[in-house]
Amino acid sequence: MVHQRSSQRRLSRSSYEEPVDRADVTAVLAPRLAHFAAVARHEHVTRAAHELGVPQSTLSRAMARLEQDLDVTLFARRGRTVSLTPAGHTFLTAVERALAEVERAADSVRADADPSSGKVAFGFLHTMGSETVPSLIRAFRADHPRVRFQLVQNYGEAMLERLRAGDLDLCLTSPVPDAPDLVARRLDEQRLRLVVPDDHRLAVRKRVRLAEAADETFVTLEPGYGLRRITDDLCAEAGFRPRVAFEGEEAETLRGLVAAGLGVALLPPPAVARPGVVELTVTAPRAVREIGVAWLDGHVDTPPVVAFKKFLLSRRGHLLPE
Repeated sequence: MVHQRSSQRRLSRSSYEEPVDRADVTAVLAPRLAHFAAVARHEHVTRAAHELGVPQSTLSRAMARLEQDLDVTLFARRGRTVSLTPAGHTFLTAVERALAEVERAADSVRADADPSSGKVAFGFLHTMGSETVPSLIRAFRADHPRVRFQLVQNYGEAMLERLRAGDLDLCLTSPVPDAPDLVARRLDEQRLRLVVPDDHRLAVRKRVRLAEAADETFVTLEPGYGLRRITDDLCAEAGFRPRVAFEGEEAETLRGLVAAGLGVALLPPPAVARPGVVELTVTAPRAVREIGVAWLDGHVDTPPVVAFKKFLLSRRGHLLPE
């Protein structure tokens, strides 16, 4: 269906501050269907034109063009008074449903973009979920109490895919991605510890070189997880390739398996100390993971996303709970 140029309008970024009236939304997004619905409702071209704020002649031509494009007679005409044909009634039912959906969609995206009560789609790593993200959201909502969050917890590569698909506005991830289509900023770093069973030969130590665990069996996260890549890289730097007994999806699951004696693991600090394990500081190589925030390059942010992004960047060096 070809739209007339004279009836086309665009929503601009300024619509966040000065939105189009609700009654005008469908006229902006689907002008010819809205025009048809108005004529059908009034059964009078002049009255419909007055409601829509368009010249009567323009509206008459638009309806004639619509019928021509559909190759169907929608109106029976008697001067400026019109009535719907059976085909017109059928078409009106579908048009009213479509316009109602457009209005609901417009209301939804406007609500999401509202500076005070809009939505932020935010992704984060599983290991950030128990303390870091709740404390961040609590601190942010002290100044933005009505902003809503759509939260997604996943591993790094999956979150970056959802970022590229437009499902997320921002994500906390590790390692900090380096990709041409993304913008990423380093926020903090987190020390990793060698976690061993409490009856392990190294359990009496406080510090250890990673090379001392070269003969151990490891439990790790699955390939594709950022922490798995960091573990493999650190072991390679220490001069060995880890023998893997189990690959999981949750750091705390791995900690439990270490307590059960299945192996050792390189993990970030736990939210709550777990019995049955000892957590050793790794002195060499330097065992840390960088944590950063990423977003899609060129993506136009809504006001609540702008505010939350600014908040995250302000926490650089102080992202993680003490």
